[in-house]
Amino acid sequence: MAEVVGIPGYVAGTWVIDPVHSTVSFTIRHLMVSKVRGSFGALEGEIITGVDPLDSSVTAAIDVTLINTNNRQRDDHIRSADFFEVERYPTSTFRSTGVRRDGEYFLLDGELTIKAVTHPVTFKLEVDGFGPDAHREDPMAGARAGFSATAELNRTDFDVTFNSPIPGGGVALSEKVQITVEIEAALITHAH
Repeated sequence: MAEVVGIPGYVAGTWVIDPVHSTVSFTIRHLMVSKVRGSFGALEGEIITGVDPLDSSVTAAIDVTLINTNNRQRDDHIRSADFFEVERYPTSTFRSTGVRRDGEYFLLDGELTIKAVTHPVTFKLEVDGFGPDAHREDPMAGARAGFSATAELNRTDFDVTFNSPIPGGGVALSEKVQITVEIEAALITHAH
């Protein structure tokens, strides 16, 4: 199997995302000169690795109420109606629509929903590996896989439009946001 798909130790099956060992983080340019980084709360979801990796899929939900930029005042502002309006939209979701090869990487196409606004997003996906016990269907026994993904999106596409001008020209926040996802998943069942 590994020779066929070109991924060492590859295991086809259904995996659950481990929220304790998975993160979604972001980077946005601030005042046109520096970057602010932050992360979101719990990431939950399911990954199905197909017998052919190009038949794989992902569904995920992100708890945006637990945003953390290491500054409580800024975090509270980001939770407000100026940004994510978490009282109305506490969760953002992603649903894949396809997987394509891109050299040594894969491209994961999907639909991201933030504040009830859905747009297509493509992540550059890296398969970090499959643990040595990935053949066992017992999540507590170490049947694990790792994945990393990055994407750039325009936050205004999702109705996250707050900004303020800065003296001398420019704006406080860029429209482009870099998203980085690190996932550890536990095997639930093998593909048959």
